[in-house]
Amino acid sequence: MVLAVLVASVAAFVVSSIWYTAFGKVWARLSPAGAEARPSPWRMGAEFGRTLVLVTAFAVLAAAAGVDGVPGALGLALLAWAGFPVVILAGSVLHERVPVRLAALHAGDWLVKIAVVAAIVGVWR
Repeated sequence: MVLAVLVASVAAFVVSSIWYTAFGKVWARLSPAGAEARPSPWRMGAEFGRTLVLVTAFAVLAAAAGVDGVPGALGLALLAWAGFPVVILAGSVLHERVPVRLAALHAGDWLVKIAVVAAIVGVWR
């Protein structure tokens, strides 16, 4: 399972990087963080660390839930996405006045990222 976590972490990091590159102009209009030309090396390292934690948690949760295969892992990913990042992002819109479009941009990244993680972890399960 360690290899699955490492592969999924790298894949999720790359997919998320592509996501924010593809939507970079939108992100730059909505957030000062998106206006940075390129993240610093320490931020990239920290982001990979966050991704590693996400993938490890998902793999442990999938194992504990007895999820086998890609379809089950994708179902768990959708449930986790709706139950955690979407709820947190909705709270940031509601309570912190984060623009809806910015929250939607981040929610899309989370959906793509967790689906990639689920597909890779599901193949190994």
